[in-house]
Amino acid sequence: MPSAEASAVLHGTRLVVQGPLLRTEVAALWHGLPSPGSRVTQIDLAAVPRLDSAGLALVSLLLERFPHASLLGAPHGLDDLRAAYRLDERLAFAA
Repeated sequence: MPSAEASAVLHGTRLVVQGPLLRTEVAALWHGLPSPGSRVTQIDLAAVPRLDSAGLALVSLLLERFPHASLLGAPHGLDDLRAAYRLDERLAFAA
């Protein structure tokens, strides 16, 4: 069974990300992400079943791009990758 396609859609100030954030899916999302000037207050990952290191990089960029946004949801793989790379809750390198 093929994996569902990933998407990222801005609904008001909430960026809703859906589908697996895997290397094969993430490349197609980069150009469609909201620009740094957009107002994003929430990054919703509730509909993301799992992510790999490419997905982690994408979410990390979103949190850097929108520093006041809260992160909702924790896809399978997020906690393990955060621990492996020693990242804090905002996916920045922990001191």
